[in-house]
Amino acid sequence: MLFALLTASCSFSYKFEGGSINYEITKTIRIQEFPNHAALVYPQLAQIFDQQLRSRYIEQTRLRPVDNNADIEISGEITRYEIQGLAIKEDAYSSQTRLTIAVRIQYVNTKELNKDVDQTYSAFREYSSERSLDEVQDQLCREICEDLVDQIYNATVANW
Repeated sequence: MLFALLTASCSFSYKFEGGSINYEITKTIRIQEFPNHAALVYPQLAQIFDQQLRSRYIEQTRLRPVDNNADIEISGEITRYEIQGLAIKEDAYSSQTRLTIAVRIQYVNTKELNKDVDQTYSAFREYSSERSLDEVQDQLCREICEDLVDQIYNATVANW
């Protein structure tokens, strides 16, 4: 009887799709293009990031995209695209290289107080220095952007 009472009084609630969005008052979203203001520019990066970010919010929420007067506004910029040598060998060359990308996000929820986010997120991938950046750049950018989108989505609507 004690077990039944405990299980009846305890409940768990998980929201995987759409996170903590109150769909009764929050119905629309506007995601602006993210300009690339990094010192080193990979031309395809802004497009890759924009597509992945839009896809995540459109596919995993019930928000309707609009061009203006949205309930949720997302804007920002790509602030960092950096290549750094790691694991220096005895011959003074690195055996690993790290590609780091950072994005600043401004997330404004006009319907719910204290939900706004203004933060920079970064992610990186390492690759063998035996490979050229041209060989791995597109794949690494896609993987890093996926990590960034996960971080942003989780910080804004998933509340993880």
